[in-house]
Amino acid sequence: MSVEIEPLHAKQDQFAARVTGINIATDVCEEVASQIERALDKYAVLVFPNQRINDDQQYRFSTLFGPMETASGDIGSQSERRLSMNVNDISNLDTDGQVLERNDRARLFGLGNMLWHSDSSFKSTPAKYSLLSARVIPEHGGNTEFADMRSAWDSLAPELQRECMNLTCEHSQIYSRGKLGFEDFTEEERAKWKPVLQRLVRRHPNTGRLSLYLSSHIGAIVDLPVPEARLFISDLTEHATRPANVYTHSWRKWDLVMWDNRVTMHRARRYDHTSKRDLHRTTVSDCGPTLNQPL
Repeated sequence: MSVEIEPLHAKQDQFAARVTGINIATDVCEEVASQIERALDKYAVLVFPNQRINDDQQYRFSTLFGPMETASGDIGSQSERRLSMNVNDISNLDTDGQVLERNDRARLFGLGNMLWHSDSSFKSTPAKYSLLSARVIPEHGGNTEFADMRSAWDSLAPELQRECMNLTCEHSQIYSRGKLGFEDFTEEERAKWKPVLQRLVRRHPNTGRLSLYLSSHIGAIVDLPVPEARLFISDLTEHATRPANVYTHSWRKWDLVMWDNRVTMHRARRYDHTSKRDLHRTTVSDCGPTLNQPL
């Protein structure tokens, strides 16, 4: 097996790369998994084209990189799910595989994926890696954008870096969906997604690099008035998502994209709501809450 890694981002040769020479359904061993993890330390986003996999194969591959999350960030009961609890349903489909109605509660909640975010930052222990497999893609639109939060940190003015360094933020899906005007939560869901605390600045455990840890799930900063906190997060997000920091992935069927949530943000882009879009995500959990990790 000869694994080849080729940079994809025209303006940054160390952000986003294509990986070829590998079939993740059949021929991945621990040695290759270590090579992939080293590539993620460098590029943060990896694209594996033409990976014809099912959910079990995707999940098995994902387990090579750490403990797995369950799909507890989706809205609705388990009986309403199309997929197992091992897989996040990143689609606009109902349990019969039909496109959701425009005003369907699950569809409206899912629009939050079009805001800049980091997966599972609303959980006490957030996500380490996400792996997203394209099963059905719309003819137009529906791209995914990734922002390099290492570059976002490096390009901050020193006085802003000092201001950010020891700040702690509150993250919740109640906050992110509220930005869209979605407030249709049950009391059980409000309790489930009560705010959790995360550092605003993180140090990567392998590379030692600092990065901003931003997300649409942020609704407050500890010890700051809420309006000031939200304005500050908005300014940092605008800075972090400048075009030079962003790689846009145009999906092809059977692409698998894997990224490091500790040093990236991402968002989906709009597409025709009547077209099917079906992507399946498995998620590797981080080692613990960010406040317990050395800065």
